[in-house]
Amino acid sequence: MDVIPADIGLPRIRAFTTLRSNGMSDVPFQSLNFGDHVGDKAAKVKLNRDLLRNTLPGGVDPRWLRQIHGVDVVAAHTVPEGCVPTADASWTDLPGMAIAVMTADCLPIVLAGIRGDWVAVVHAGWRGLAAGVIEATLAAVPGGCGEARAWLGPAIGPCCFEVGAEVRQTFIERFGAMAAASFVSTGSPGKYLADLAGLAAIRLQELGIAGLSNSDRCTVCQAEDFFSHRRDGVTGRMATVAMILPK
Repeated sequence: MDVIPADIGLPRIRAFTTLRSNGMSDVPFQSLNFGDHVGDKAAKVKLNRDLLRNTLPGGVDPRWLRQIHGVDVVAAHTVPEGCVPTADASWTDLPGMAIAVMTADCLPIVLAGIRGDWVAVVHAGWRGLAAGVIEATLAAVPGGCGEARAWLGPAIGPCCFEVGAEVRQTFIERFGAMAAASFVSTGSPGKYLADLAGLAAIRLQELGIAGLSNSDRCTVCQAEDFFSHRRDGVTGRMATVAMILPK
């Protein structure tokens, strides 16, 4: 399975975002689609999830979420196996448990304690990011922000993410004047190109995250590697998966 490893620099943490190739789904979900809510055949999604499970230590099934662009966070190790909670972030301090979020333009974020004693995954669309999904996740995990590292996975880039003036204003009101630098006018009235990962980085740095890295990959531009809802409409979903490696 082809993946982009999360550059988080912690030997106890394994995390990555999958690419769209070498799966079982047919057009328009070709081929490694993990989304069971996008219209793909359930049997194909199961085969893809089986492929993912078989690449993980212990052959564990990732704990999935029902994502709604909100700020709810769950402790995955407290959720009964087989349940899929409604939330946009999850975390665990249990070695050997895999947690996952799905994306197709939204920003996946991996957070981890610098001692490798907890890990979290976050689904950050612009609504969730503006509403505080990063802050909610960091409030839920053990330790302080200065004892965490973060990795920003593939997402729609500032080359492709056109938004209206109301989105820009929302972030300026939420993050302060510094957020304005993450929006560049397209030349059309009230239209801007937004840097989603840049906005997340601003907030993470303000919160005192000790280390931050960015995949710098645009899901819209790189069609061979990534699903993109903005580009294709009906499409599959990548998975960003993280776990504390068992000893």
